[in-house]
Amino acid sequence: MKSGSILLGSLLLAGCISFGGKVPESLLSLTPTQTVAAGTTISGDIAQAIAVEEPVTPQRLAVNRVPVQVDDTQIAYVKDAVWVDKPSRLFRRLLGETIRARTGRLVIDNNDPALTPTYQLRGTLIDFGYDARTSSVVVTFDAVRDVNGRQVTTRRFSATVPNVLPEAAPVGAALNTAANDVAGQVADWIG
Repeated sequence: MKSGSILLGSLLLAGCISFGGKVPESLLSLTPTQTVAAGTTISGDIAQAIAVEEPVTPQRLAVNRVPVQVDDTQIAYVKDAVWVDKPSRLFRRLLGETIRARTGRLVIDNNDPALTPTYQLRGTLIDFGYDARTSSVVVTFDAVRDVNGRQVTTRRFSATVPNVLPEAAPVGAALNTAANDVAGQVADWIG
């Protein structure tokens, strides 16, 4: 009888406890506009493959929220706009898929220490949010292309989508568009 009372008490208590805040209605993600068809095989020499590393981000982008640049010194976040994963991870997967689809190259976009391609793509995701001053979303990526530490090239890529309402759905869609634009630019640069 005593164990039944404990179980009943535990069940009643479980209904009163909340381990998180309000659950968002939906989560934002990035969807590549160019993908490799299912069943496509891409193979090659590891020396010709390219490793896509997760971009470094400033602290305002190291969260699952969409930052708003209010003015030169103030940051806020778009209400109810929550990413399904960190923006740097989402962007990495988008870059990998776009490079794979546009170039046909073998792309390693995970952290597999057994695979160390000669070509490395890394960088810093500088902007990935909403600019309230211009009512636009901005994605800016400082890319570093490294060939075995001997030949290093950097380049800044950026895309802006203007006239965006400061709400979760339009901001998310515009960020997806801008991120795909930047990923396409990077893929063309990688070749």
